[in-house]
Amino acid sequence: MLKAKAPGILLSAGVAVVAMFLASLVPGDIIGATVMALLVGMALNPLLNKYKQLDEGVSYTARMILRIGIILMGVNLNFAEVISVGKYSLFLMLFTMATAFGAGNLIGRLFGMNWKLTNLLSVSTAICGGSAVAAVGPVIKAKDEDIAYAISSTFIFDVLTVVVIPWIGMALGMSTAGYGLWVGTVVNDTSSVVAAGYAFSEAAGHISVIVKLTRTLFIIPYVLIFSFITERLEARSAGVSGRVPINWKKIFPYFIVLFLVVVALRSTGLIPTAIVPALSTTSKFCMVMALAAIGLKTSFGEIRDIGFKPMILGFIVDTLVVLVSMGVQIATGKF
Repeated sequence: MLKAKAPGILLSAGVAVVAMFLASLVPGDIIGATVMALLVGMALNPLLNKYKQLDEGVSYTARMILRIGIILMGVNLNFAEVISVGKYSLFLMLFTMATAFGAGNLIGRLFGMNWKLTNLLSVSTAICGGSAVAAVGPVIKAKDEDIAYAISSTFIFDVLTVVVIPWIGMALGMSTAGYGLWVGTVVNDTSSVVAAGYAFSEAAGHISVIVKLTRTLFIIPYVLIFSFITERLEARSAGVSGRVPINWKKIFPYFIVLFLVVVALRSTGLIPTAIVPALSTTSKFCMVMALAAIGLKTSFGEIRDIGFKPMILGFIVDTLVVLVSMGVQIATGKF
């Protein structure tokens, strides 16, 4: 079993290493390793089509290695820090998440887009970019090209925010706390949050990172919600009538429980601080490997065939979230 998977796993790992090296050459960490892995993987897609023996290992990486990365991601979170940010950041996130999913699904219907790609774009904006897309994608059984498209769209917007948002914050004279909350709730990828937050000040950067990591916790309810929705839709498409009991054992994403366990262990100090950097690095590498695998299974032609409407939707939703986050802060005097 492992022998059959080994070639594809090793290829995904190799692409991940190359992607991390290439990403390190880009100034300011504008292109994160996960996005670079996706792009390099897509460039090597013809290789996967030619050598079918790679399929099993690549698919395993996109599924299981991804889950390991998400589980270990919990080591970056600490409940005490989440609480220290205060209830206000959670209050603000309710508005930004409602905007992302409300506007996303409304525009998606107007554009005639499929609900899976629509919600991948929304969850990317609402929670934490590529990590959220990678977590929710398999749960709703989205196509690899839809996952790749959603991550690519997020990346393009993040590049713009890293450049523009610090200038806007300074021009408007935003407070350190207000700016940190703003960046933490509207910028998607962690590396982009770091770049945009610390460009304003060290204190703002620290606040924005904590807010961003707090958003990561919302992966849990959204994975559960989308597991439920997918099961219901599949039952309906199979012609099952009436109210059918949910088989939670079948659909429950157990890796999310392990993610919470890691967060709890980190928060209580049972995970020694000395090994946190190593676990965090392992988590990141697993995520980069998983995105490399998703890229390997996706061609640029498939992305092109999706069209421009989803990209437009992503930009509209992202822009609305930026405006709503600022508007709520102005209305509540936190600006």
